[in-house]
Formats: sequence, structure tokens, C-alpha cells
Amino acid sequence: MRSVDVLVAGLGPAGSAAAAAAARGGARVLGVDKRRAVGLPVQCAEFIPRPLGRHARAAGVLQQAIEGMLSVLPSGAAVHTEFPGLMIDRAAFDQALAEEARGAGAELALATQLVRLDAGHRQATLRGAAGEETLSYRLLVAADGPHSMVAKGLGLEELETVQTRQYTVPLNAAYRDTDIWLSPEYPGGYAWLFPKGRLANLGLGADKRLRADLKEPLDALHRRLAAEGRVGGEIVCRTGGAIPVSGLRASLVVDGTLFAGDAAGLTHPITGAGIAAAVISGERAGRAAADYLGGDRNALDDYEEDVRDQFEASLARAAARRREMLAGWRAADARRDGFHKRGWIAFPEYFAA
Repeated sequence: MRSVDVLVAGLGPAGSAAAAAAARGGARVLGVDKRRAVGLPVQCAEFIPRPLGRHARAAGVLQQAIEGMLSVLPSGAAVHTEFPGLMIDRAAFDQALAEEARGAGAELALATQLVRLDAGHRQATLRGAAGEETLSYRLLVAADGPHSMVAKGLGLEELETVQTRQYTVPLNAAYRDTDIWLSPEYPGGYAWLFPKGRLANLGLGADKRLRADLKEPLDALHRRLAAEGRVGGEIVCRTGGAIPVSGLRASLVVDGTLFAGDAAGLTHPITGAGIAAAVISGERAGRAAADYLGGDRNALDDYEEDVRDQFEASLARAAARRREMLAGWRAADARRDGFHKRGWIAFPEYFAA
């Protein structure tokens, strides 16, 4: 039976960052992903905060800078806030991280899915083009998204999610802000426009328990912006996916498995932002795995403590706001600006006790 020191499930930002860090620490690393190409299909608005710009230097990654955010309330009132960041080509971003992992010495296998897990014996069965293979590992990094197969294999609860739908459309004039629309039409979520050079990502998210059909409201928003002359009527591409909104898992280290990124519940339950947290947690998980295998018995506990210290407070606040607002989406409150101010990061009401 083949054996590795660290098996990484999922090669998004968290998984590739973990594979690179563990390999740099001297571990024998295998990273697997069920997709045939890293980063595809893109299921993301493609925004990252500026401190993550060090990962946007590879050719084709950086698309444009973002300066601010315009948050539009149901009444039409809007507030502009500073919101510095970068728009990226997410596929190129993910592929650059994967190449870093390869360069550090990690082995990466695409079109390869983890199908069975025996955590007690530290064995995983993978299915790829050549069939199934069972291998042994010493530690496992679960970076396989909100519907984590690793979590299922460990008998853990599935994370709560919201659904998103997004169009990439022509942008008729250069724009350096993001637009956010808060409305009862998007219950449990919001709509967005993120400019990306000559294109823009136009999308929305909603709680599927409150609104199952995302196409109709997104089409309506697209028609309105096209009529205003802001975007073109053409749809260059369509995408969508699930975003975890539960907040952090109860435990980030379970039976020799370190959870990172979306699989750990590190995506912000209100904004849906998760790329930065994925890269940070992935890097820390990979380092912790290498340190633990190198003899540091506290490394895994330190990983959990470090991630919670940095992210838990903001994620817990966001998850609490979601719970507070859940009942109000079907009531008259959802048409009032004050309801949305309580639930969106651009307003002081969001941070009030």
C-alpha cells in the first residue's frame, strides 16, 4: 500500500496552500481534486482583499483594483464605504497556487476523488482514471468545500449553505467600486456587481428555503442594469454554487484531519467572502501538519487555536446576524432599510450589540 505523510483533499486555495506549506516543511504530500482542471469551473465573485495581493502576481491573475463599496437599501438609499481590494481571474489564481505546491515538491492528482475514508486506520480510497487505490496517510487536510466528503466520512454534520447564481456580462464603462443590493428579493443574501476590467460579475445569493428560484431575480437585475446602460445584455458565462454560512465547525481537528477553508466553515456567513481565510488557514494547516510530523505534539492544537483566534469572533457575529434575520425575511421588516442595516457589514448597526 502506498503511503504519504499528508493527504490533501481538494485543491482550491486552501488545499493548494496547505500542500505547498506541508511540502516546504519536508512532508511527503499528495493533493487530490475531483475536477479535471484546477480552478474550473469558477464559482466565485473573484474579489480578494489587498493583503492577499502577494498571491496575485502570476501572469493573468490580477484584473483590476477595487476602491469602494456602494450598498443600496430597499428604499434606494445608498451608502459608500472604503472597500480596497483586487479583482482576479479566479481560475488563474487557483492554478498559480497549485503550481506553487508542485514547485515545493507536492504531488498533485486531478480527476481523483476521495470515495472512502477509514480515519481509524488512517487510510483513504481514491478513485481516478486508473481505478481505485487505497493508500495510507499520517495526516489529512480536508479542503474539499462546503459539501466535504471528508466530513461525511468522519460522520460530521454537513454545513448550512446558501445558493448563488452569477452571470459574467460586458461592463460598458470603467468602474472601481463594487455594488451591493439589499432587498427582500434576495432573502438570506444579496445581489452584487463586481467590475473586472471590461467585464463584470453580476450575481446574487439567497437562502434556498426562502427562495428556490434565483434565475428570475437575477435576470430582472440584469435587464435593469442593461436598460440603464451600465452593462451589456450579453451573458458571457454563467456559474453558481453553494456557500457555507454556518460559521466555524465545532472542531477543526478531528481524528488526524485538519479542516481548512470552506470545509472548515471559514466563509463569512453574511458576505460570503472566503478566499483570504482559505489561503491563511491552508498555509497554517500545512505548516502545522509538517511541524506535528516533525515532532511538535502541540502543532495541531496550536492550529485550531490560531484559526479560532483570528476568525471565530467575526464569524460568530455574522452567524448570529443570520439567525436574527431569518424570521424577518418573510415579514414586513424585510422591506425596511433598518432591517438590512442590522444585517450588512457597511452599517454601524451590524456591529452594535
